[in-house]
Amino acid sequence: MNLGVSSCVFQEEPAVIWLSFDNMHHQWLLLAACFWVIFMFMVASKFITLTFKDPDVYGAKQEFPFLTTLPELEKMREERYLPKELKPTGKVLSGNRLNQPMVHMERLELLKNVCRDAALRNLSHTAVSKFVLDRIFVCDKHKILFCQTPKVGNTQWKKVLIVLNGVFPSIEDIPENVVHDHEKNGLPRLSSFSDSEIQKRLKSYFKFFIVRDPFERLISAFKDKFVHNPRFEPWYRHEIAPGIIRKYRRNRTETRGLQFEDFVRYLGDPNHRWLDLQFGDHIIHWVTYVELCAPCEINYNVIGHHETLEEDAPYILKEAGIDHLVSYPTIPPGITVYNKTKVEHYFLGVSKRDIRRLYARFEGDFKLFGYQKPDFLLN
Repeated sequence: MNLGVSSCVFQEEPAVIWLSFDNMHHQWLLLAACFWVIFMFMVASKFITLTFKDPDVYGAKQEFPFLTTLPELEKMREERYLPKELKPTGKVLSGNRLNQPMVHMERLELLKNVCRDAALRNLSHTAVSKFVLDRIFVCDKHKILFCQTPKVGNTQWKKVLIVLNGVFPSIEDIPENVVHDHEKNGLPRLSSFSDSEIQKRLKSYFKFFIVRDPFERLISAFKDKFVHNPRFEPWYRHEIAPGIIRKYRRNRTETRGLQFEDFVRYLGDPNHRWLDLQFGDHIIHWVTYVELCAPCEINYNVIGHHETLEEDAPYILKEAGIDHLVSYPTIPPGITVYNKTKVEHYFLGVSKRDIRRLYARFEGDFKLFGYQKPDFLLN
């Protein structure tokens, strides 16, 4: 009888061992699955973080764009943009860098040719008024004039000039709230000098400014002032936006805040100036480069392009003779790339008539600086 029991126990032992092994196998599979889920979550979080960084505010604090409308993620793609008119005909330098002297010579030659075009005179010429002189910052120590064109990385250039003027020892030492405070940043405007002193500086100083695809710049201005507003300038949402809506919103039952199509309709209106006067200097973020810097009246030495800023910034510092004193702040990868998908997305709900009127106003900017006509929006 005992022998039978022993035999039964002996026969059950392999089954027990197998069940124990099977349980361990399931536990390992479960543990591996948990690790896989955690890993995928980390990857997804990193992707989302990178995706929602705003490339238009790389000089300011990054914010998660809860209020902005973004293209569908699967449609997002980066497209390197260099206008046909500006593609270098000479050899390319090592490291895929453009032949800088030739590129900048071609840009200035194109500018002169367009300035001489009588058919575009109304779109390419403006008086060197106090409004223009207010846009030009002065560095007397190194004989440099910089014309401010908002939404093309000007914050960083202002930091460079602040350091050159000796107000702060390095770019890293400049508090963000000081950069745009003209009572504390030590950047005099050209308008603060006498007429004779202004003319002397215009004739002898190194002069430059930066441009960007005109329509992408308008998108950046709209996002910065009416969606994100990272510098907390409430008048854009509470005073300027309502003014545009009252005049240009077609659907009077629409209660949402300022929409991009309202903004475009305002900008393309040939009679926009009466509203601009009410907005004052706040309009500098979306007026033309012509109105800001008078490129056909002032003989600039270099015109940088936001799309090629990685190459243009060191070239400008070298040409100004200050490359041994200061460096342009690091540019995050891909931040200056022209994004056609984004442009298409923002103009999706805008009528062809309104887009054509907008282009008619900014045509001078497109042609003076070699940007291709956006036929993909107009036709």
